[in-house]
Amino acid sequence: MIKINENYLKLKSSYLFSDIAKKVAAFQEQNKDREVIKLGIGDVTMPLPDSCIEAFHKAVDEMKSAATFKGYGPEQGYAFLREAIAENDFKTRGVNISAGEIFVSDGSKCDTGNIQELFSNDIKIAIPDPVYPVYVDTNVMAGRTGISENGRYGKLVYLESTEKNNFVPAPPAGDVDLIYLCFPNNPTGATATKEELAAWVKYAKEKKALILFDAAYVSFIRDENLPQSIYEIEGADEVAIEFRSFSKNAGFTGTRCAFTVVPDKVAAYDSEGNAHKLKDLWNRRHTTKFNGVSYPVQKAAEAVYSQKGAKEVRALTDFYLENAKIIKTEMTKNGYTCFGGENAPYIWIKSDLGSWEFFDMLLNKAGVVCTPGAGFGKCGEGYVRISAFNSRENVIKAMEKISRL
Repeated sequence: MIKINENYLKLKSSYLFSDIAKKVAAFQEQNKDREVIKLGIGDVTMPLPDSCIEAFHKAVDEMKSAATFKGYGPEQGYAFLREAIAENDFKTRGVNISAGEIFVSDGSKCDTGNIQELFSNDIKIAIPDPVYPVYVDTNVMAGRTGISENGRYGKLVYLESTEKNNFVPAPPAGDVDLIYLCFPNNPTGATATKEELAAWVKYAKEKKALILFDAAYVSFIRDENLPQSIYEIEGADEVAIEFRSFSKNAGFTGTRCAFTVVPDKVAAYDSEGNAHKLKDLWNRRHTTKFNGVSYPVQKAAEAVYSQKGAKEVRALTDFYLENAKIIKTEMTKNGYTCFGGENAPYIWIKSDLGSWEFFDMLLNKAGVVCTPGAGFGKCGEGYVRISAFNSRENVIKAMEKISRL
């Protein structure tokens, strides 16, 4: 008989955002005359930049002619995009990342979930708490975590990210093999300094560990003293893989394009202690299980790096940051302690209520959707995340509704 992967039975019954969607749908069904403003899921709302649309149209037109038609492209991504990424995202910051170390994909969620396939099942994994659920769930599916008791999996090392450490955990006292970090952070909006990241790079080098660094929200950093890539830290190109996305900076959540950087120096080890380049292993996995991002989408992504595109992306992220400022200012006026929202599009809000209780209150009394912090981990209890991804009109209206509570 056909058998299931029983590790799936160890997962929570459903994905956090599915639970939220069900609650919102039920509320709307029972309150059809009430407006609901969604500031929960991190989906962008503003349209693609004009430069991306123009490049998109031009690339689609190329597909109607045999002379310019594109079929299967390179699984790693077209050279024009990989070279633009290397030049604009890294070399301009003094970071020597080459086009050959960049792999274009259809999303950072996919990449952060799929990368774990490269590693043994008996490794020890460090997970921040609170954390983006995909990091945990994909390792549960692979069988690395044990079972969940009191909201935590027995085989994971949890890096508690709290108000006491400004939501930036330090390396653990013991040994771990794989470390997930995300800055600017989802969900807390926290950012890490060069000194804080340097401590993690030093730890990884000493322990022969690997850092998976999710930088999906890097385009929101405005503080020039903050690193925009982990590779700005000396030695990080030996112990870190970095994930980037066009979703949050250029609005590609529905268009789908991202990339992962696997430096040539990064290695992992077999059971006999022999080193193997992770770039080669990821390339093998990528070419086996992925057929590449479509040519028109990659041309649209390339346009982000044009002079016009860069200005448009800056304007988009400035718009969302202004939304974040409005939310943080108004929630603070209402008596809440708020974090994030300055170099990140998320505001992490502390409450005397339980996370789901606060969620229910905002939904039922104000018609505003947030994300309960408990869905991101044990340390998220007592907090909610509010997203700046919405129209200015809706953000102002949502704050007015909350203020009237």
